Amino acid sequence: MEIHSHIEEQLETDLLVVGAGIAGISTALETAETGFRVILLEKEPFIGGRVSQLNQYFPKLCPPSCGLEINIRRLRDNTNIDLITLGEVANIEGGPGNFNVSVIQKARFVNNRCTTCGDCAPVCPVERNNSFNFNIDKTKAIYINHENAYPQKYVIDPDVCLGESCSECVKSCKYEAIDLKQTTKQIKIKTKAIVWATGWEPYDANKLEYLGFGKYPEVITNMMFERYSAPNGPTKGKIIIPGTNREIGKIAFVQCAGSRDELHLEYCSSICCLASMKQAQYVREQYPDAEIDIFYIDLRAQGLLEDFYTKTKKDDKIYFHRGKVAKVFKDESDNKLVVEAENTLEGKLYQMKFDMVVLATGMEPSAKKNGINIQDFLDDSGFIKSDENYKIIGCGVSTGPKEVATVVQESTGAALKAIHQIKGGF
Repeated sequence: MEIHSHIEEQLETDLLVVGAGIAGISTALETAETGFRVILLEKEPFIGGRVSQLNQYFPKLCPPSCGLEINIRRLRDNTNIDLITLGEVANIEGGPGNFNVSVIQKARFVNNRCTTCGDCAPVCPVERNNSFNFNIDKTKAIYINHENAYPQKYVIDPDVCLGESCSECVKSCKYEAIDLKQTTKQIKIKTKAIVWATGWEPYDANKLEYLGFGKYPEVITNMMFERYSAPNGPTKGKIIIPGTNREIGKIAFVQCAGSRDELHLEYCSSICCLASMKQAQYVREQYPDAEIDIFYIDLRAQGLLEDFYTKTKKDDKIYFHRGKVAKVFKDESDNKLVVEAENTLEGKLYQMKFDMVVLATGMEPSAKKNGINIQDFLDDSGFIKSDENYKIIGCGVSTGPKEVATVVQESTGAALKAIHQIKGGF
């Protein structure tokens, strides 16, 4: 589909929050409910970020909809917040009290008349890889991530849509909600403060060939496992062994997959251990007799979260192995995956067989991949520096790896820093 860009819009606000995951949403709400004007900017078609892709939080093991639905309702009802989706920062000029930000907003091709009735998708002749499910399955060119996605309206992927030469979705929509002539907008935003909350991306497991990812379908990442486990995921919550019809008898979780490694991510992402323990509970619920082996270098379960580790360790079907996994390969004689690891306590190399392997890949900051002029505010790993002297305020995982509860707490701090700047405290 051919895309045009020529429309320019001028906006003014007290605070611009870049990124509408749990950090950005929380910061925007905390600031707006104090009476300040906020623009919440999200580059994806829907808000919620990585949290919306999770099945459950630890340690309570409740679904993310618990927090997101409440925050989305607060967001929807707050007239001090303007939400811009499909928008990405192209340039930043100025400083605290007087920022000038250039934003490129892609066309959605679906307007506010959309009722999400779903008549459009079945008639669309084109499919696309479903990035929300980490390409495990496909959607049509016109799609919505899941039934509770917000904004509650479809979006068209212009990279695969056939455009006006097709128009099957347009013909099917009785509400005239589809506009294939929408264009990309150039938006100029004048703001007094900026909070950067662009979150994280899973480390690219394709770089970990020695662990079998990309070679064996039974080797997946921890975030892919979340989508397999989620009720709104590609298998409606049924955990399966990809590429087979076999049930899970024995599954391995490989910690620090690409983390604490000078060739990949040098740092520890801090929450992967607990995430794997949580996912072990998913397996136990669906496969009570399955055996679960967790291979780790060091275990991190800070503060009150240590209770979750203690509880998990008592499970007689979950085994912890202190050892670095050297490689994953397949035994062709029985089609089982073989995990080869070093027992660092005994200094021995050993092998174990599994039906499925889950790689706990680390959290890589999205900020370093933005490409705009914020590089001066990033540390060597690509996270936003949290020093008070820097003019852009970092929040959430954009400042360093952390779990959801800590992100929400940090959002309040980011809102207070933003209000300080808005009032001239810089």
